[in-house]
Amino acid sequence: MLAYLEQFVVDEEPSVARSAPVHREVGFPKQTLKENDLFMVCDLLGNMPAGEITNELGLFCADTRYLSCLELELNGEPPVLLSGTADAGYQATLRMTNGSHELLPQDSLSINRQLVLCGGLFETITITNYATHALAVTLNLRFGNDFADIFEVRGLRRSERGKMLRPALPPPPDQLVLAYLGLDKSLLETRIHFGGQPPRITGTQANWSFILHAHQEWKITYRADLLKDGEPASYTPPPATFEQAQATAFTAQQSWRNRVTCISADNRLFNEVLERSARDLFLLQLAMPEGRSIAAGVPWFATLFGRDALITSAQTLMLDPAGARDTLRLLAHFQGKEDNPWRDEQPGKILHEIRRGEIARCQEIPHTPYYGTIDATPLWLMLLAEYFAWTADIGLVKELWPHALAALGWIERMCREQPPEIQGYLAYQRQSRQGLANQGWKDSDDCIVTQHGMLAQEPIALCEVQGYVYASRVRMAWLARHLGEDDLARDLEHAAQNLKERFNRDFWLVDQDYCALALDGKGQAVASITSNPGHCLSTGILTPQHARAVAERLTAPDLFSGWGVRTLNARSAAYNPIGYHTGTVWPHDNAIIAHGLRMAGQVSQMLEVGSVLFEVAQNQRYYRLPELFCGFTRTDKHDLLASYPVACSPQAWAAGSLFQVLQAIVNLVPDAPSNRLRIIEPVLPDWMTQLEFRNLQVGTSVLDLEFERTHRATACRVTNKRGNIRVIIES
Repeated sequence: MLAYLEQFVVDEEPSVARSAPVHREVGFPKQTLKENDLFMVCDLLGNMPAGEITNELGLFCADTRYLSCLELELNGEPPVLLSGTADAGYQATLRMTNGSHELLPQDSLSINRQLVLCGGLFETITITNYATHALAVTLNLRFGNDFADIFEVRGLRRSERGKMLRPALPPPPDQLVLAYLGLDKSLLETRIHFGGQPPRITGTQANWSFILHAHQEWKITYRADLLKDGEPASYTPPPATFEQAQATAFTAQQSWRNRVTCISADNRLFNEVLERSARDLFLLQLAMPEGRSIAAGVPWFATLFGRDALITSAQTLMLDPAGARDTLRLLAHFQGKEDNPWRDEQPGKILHEIRRGEIARCQEIPHTPYYGTIDATPLWLMLLAEYFAWTADIGLVKELWPHALAALGWIERMCREQPPEIQGYLAYQRQSRQGLANQGWKDSDDCIVTQHGMLAQEPIALCEVQGYVYASRVRMAWLARHLGEDDLARDLEHAAQNLKERFNRDFWLVDQDYCALALDGKGQAVASITSNPGHCLSTGILTPQHARAVAERLTAPDLFSGWGVRTLNARSAAYNPIGYHTGTVWPHDNAIIAHGLRMAGQVSQMLEVGSVLFEVAQNQRYYRLPELFCGFTRTDKHDLLASYPVACSPQAWAAGSLFQVLQAIVNLVPDAPSNRLRIIEPVLPDWMTQLEFRNLQVGTSVLDLEFERTHRATACRVTNKRGNIRVIIES
């Protein structure tokens, strides 16, 4: 490694420092490409203009920006966009022309730009002259980099950074090299390899000058290799050519789509929305040396998050149970092993987030991994049981059973160690000085507030977390009986029943006829009216009477905006329709609520919440549900949805939301260990009359199902079955 490093010297005047900042409004039109552990955020021209370090544009891998500037110019001017799409997710295709220029007649050139991610960045640029005479053309590509850590891009300020490097000797004429030596002595490189006619390279700019005759075509290609210590930085092996990269990425996506469940309806927009969600779920898949799962979202959360991966896997069991299997294994691999306050780690605990950038490698943040999540551990247990219900994969249950016992042990320990006023409840209190103050799914600093807008005091026992603990105990008792551990099953069932009785007494707000957001460390109810109790509906922790009251309250005007259920009701002192968790609407939150409404028997409300989510998606670019959007009240059906300025898109549990809504609509109840699938009172919404499932996997059987609505009745029939599973349709 030392010999390799000697090929570089410190760049005293790195090109990135000379780039003029480009100030843009938050929310300017962008497009995102994603492939495994790579993602790229660029403008609609495919460019990434140089800017400040907090400019989110760039090509990223392993929490590091490997390109912060990529600009194409023609005769010194940016091209003019005619049309473009990044619909495939891993590829952008852009058709452009030239603007007004003294040496080029306007609109005389066709400029076709194709960018593909596959272990690196590949681009082909094709220029065609449609003028009747020859034209002198100059093409310029400007590259630049800061090798910023994703936390720096998000705004974290560091007291010291590594050094920008340059090659000690000139690289080959068809290469351009950007390099950086991190504080941890990691050598990071972006190597640009040009195909076709070599450019004239000046600093970090590649320039071609040529004469293009009438109707003549001219093409260049390049490949950007991303390296760490001389080895590929991406977990995807980069192919050699653009064509190979395009074919590899396409084949991987198509193979996955052919393997998973295919769902379609007689509603074209619905099909477009669902196809987009399925593609996003594939794009967000993440392969790591330790295993496979799904990244939480782009750009800020393109890594493994425990809670997000678990919820997304649960949402999409009907689509692809293999995703849940992979997530369970990977999170088990990282399960907590020691008491480490810096990382909020305890034995048996499931991680919150793992990062691999320079800031994490230098221990400036605790994300190596970081365990500051209160709900990922019971969610892991719930997913293990639900996966078994869909697959009857007793082999995986036995493999992961020691991890399940460790997770149960962590829950019991944490419930025991709480203050006397909340002993027996699972609560959080930050240990790491750089950890999260709030450790439920609403984890921003200002989101757990009283009805008067004051911050709740730690430790905090969230209502939905107690629901998850209850459900995990009930479901783990079911698994324990399958493994012959009847004593453990009885203990878990007894603990679950005791928790349910206490919860319905301590968390219920009699004057509001609703469930409290949380209990604080003194046992006082945090009496805000929020969406959180909606998560309790499907866990079974609420009594039938309390479940009905919660279900009715969720669609009252102060919580339901018309676009969905708000995170915090509009009459709260802390309500802000643009606040991250204090009044916005989150698709995954609403999908969980829709599923809970179905479990509570509130079918019409379930259809209302679910239908609005499909409507939101239909009004988004590429029909893609965002991470969240603003909670302003919808005044009429033509009212415009207000986007959240920096929402992740694509985002995993947003993409999974529509499949969870579908699960609520058709109400599939799998019991693969008993070789049975129940379909209980399916009900199609009024904007759909036919719905078809093909290649639905339950246990070792594969089914095709058709649903059809006639007036108010929905019928279901099995059109094809491979295997011997019994399908019981209850209407």
